[in-house]
Amino acid sequence: MDNAVALVQAFLRLHGYLTVTEFPVVRAARGGGHESQTDLDVLAFRFGEAAGSYGPMDHPASSQAHTLLGVPADVPDMIIGEVKEGRAELNAAATKHEVLAAALGRFGCCRHGDIDTVVRELLRHGLARTRHGHAVRLVAFGALPPGHRDGRCHVILLGDVVTHLRGYIRRHWDVLQASESKDPGFGMLMTLEKADRGHAASGHGARPRTAPPTDHSQHPHEDRPHG
Repeated sequence: MDNAVALVQAFLRLHGYLTVTEFPVVRAARGGGHESQTDLDVLAFRFGEAAGSYGPMDHPASSQAHTLLGVPADVPDMIIGEVKEGRAELNAAATKHEVLAAALGRFGCCRHGDIDTVVRELLRHGLARTRHGHAVRLVAFGALPPGHRDGRCHVILLGDVVTHLRGYIRRHWDVLQASESKDPGFGMLMTLEKADRGHAASGHGARPRTAPPTDHSQHPHEDRPHG
């Protein structure tokens, strides 16, 4: 799994989302057989009452997360997400009608007969509502802001994702250090936190001293190249 996708998956799972990553969309080829059209980086769904790992939704850190996510905590939410290590932008393939229809069909979040209507709304506004009240959204994750405004998607920066995850780990370290995470993104950050704490505890966390500059005026023959 791509490192950036792993971090996004960890963030979404932490807040109650069920995820599918790197979902392939396959279509019938003109000459017969089938061909890959694209891979969707992350599909995620959260039920309206999901508390995630924080528990009560009025927890300050949880409120911050839902500000990042851009949707109220009590709204069932489906994300079709694009993840970039560069700018947070949507691929052209990820905004094709048939690709989004395949994603909605995969999760079964709306009736089959409603999929085309939901996709058209999604492509116009980046947000659609199913007849059951679910939000369906396009979300772009990236290390950098998009180069141009795209009203079809909500943007979340990877720096905010990492800061949020590391803050959670540090606040709950006493509990988390006694467990082992199988989630690749969260597990990587746990390892980094263990390394940082071990480095500091061993006394190597201080900045190394640098040697003072040599005064050649008092020692004219020292530290000079020969020749």
